[in-house]
Amino acid sequence: MDFSFTAEQQRYADQIREFAEERVAPFYQEGDVTGEMRPGLPAELAGQGLMGLRVPVEQGGLGAGCVTTGLALEELARADFNACYGVLQAALIADVIVHNATSEQRARWLPAIASGRALVALCLTEPEHGSDAAAIGLRAEPDGSGGWRLHGVKTSIMLGAYATHGLVFARTGGPGARGVTAFYLGLDDARVTRARTRDLGGRAAGRAELEFDGLPASPGEVVGGEGLGFVQVMRGFDYSRALISLMCLAAAGVSLDEANEHVRTRQAFGGPLGRFQGVAFPLAEHAGYLRAARLLAYEALWLKDQGRDPAVPANMAKAWAPRAAVEACHQALLTFGQLGWSESLPLAQRLRDVIGLEIGDGTAQVTRLVVARRLLGREHAP
Repeated sequence: MDFSFTAEQQRYADQIREFAEERVAPFYQEGDVTGEMRPGLPAELAGQGLMGLRVPVEQGGLGAGCVTTGLALEELARADFNACYGVLQAALIADVIVHNATSEQRARWLPAIASGRALVALCLTEPEHGSDAAAIGLRAEPDGSGGWRLHGVKTSIMLGAYATHGLVFARTGGPGARGVTAFYLGLDDARVTRARTRDLGGRAAGRAELEFDGLPASPGEVVGGEGLGFVQVMRGFDYSRALISLMCLAAAGVSLDEANEHVRTRQAFGGPLGRFQGVAFPLAEHAGYLRAARLLAYEALWLKDQGRDPAVPANMAKAWAPRAAVEACHQALLTFGQLGWSESLPLAQRLRDVIGLEIGDGTAQVTRLVVARRLLGREHAP
């Protein structure tokens, strides 16, 4: 059993860490204050290959494996948690397109994603349908010429304020998953209205509500076939949940690193603060939880790279990692005492940002449901 990364994977991770420390980390807290993504960021990320990680080389991407994608997101999350959303969405949607779209669609859509010209968003959640995503109600109404017009609302769309394109799920048929079709559509259209949300964290990531008022969709913009998109596309979540887990764990890990350095250098009662068990032991405990959750996430990504089913470890990781990360970020903040309570340090922002992914892309209850059904069999599980 080999727990090491390849030399090529490690070189790329080192490259991303250097880039992120120099070009991304200095703007992390500024984005929280302004609530805006830094102009030019997608192009800079694309310049490092980050927007094209899962895009094949022939379409201008890196054609990277899932483990490499996880490593890249970890390094970026250490620097700026919110900068990861563009990379995460690009990886997920590119993967969906690669496995479900036609060759003509892949040639048309993927180069723009890899270059950062297309900033993509997953448009799934609705005001009345979050975890029960198969019940979505946004309507794709036939336009009489073989296409559709989209009417309805999507909410909680990460990058929704900025995205140029979206993978939009709409109902083309009857109730249930088989009545849902996935469309890849341009969003810069007067028939799409965007409204920013005011959030506890993730403020620079542009979460928004999108209202569709007759946006046209052609047969050439259907991904995976009419009525088939939802079933095929949802499989992508099994590995994106592992990527999200690594984002959370990396943000928590850098917070623990900062706390460890603080207790090594902070003097109290005649010695370093770290000499006190009540200070050192909680940090050691949380480090163990993060390490275990990280291994679970990488098991899922390794399975995906091997062409095997990653669903169980990916959903186990998503159920556990965000909560473990929130608790570790909280402990790091407490370790700094009054310094941690100040927003002059990024500890409070990381805590707020990570909390959002206890909700997004599958709550702990939903991911545990997936695991229970795999372990027990659907007929014996909730």
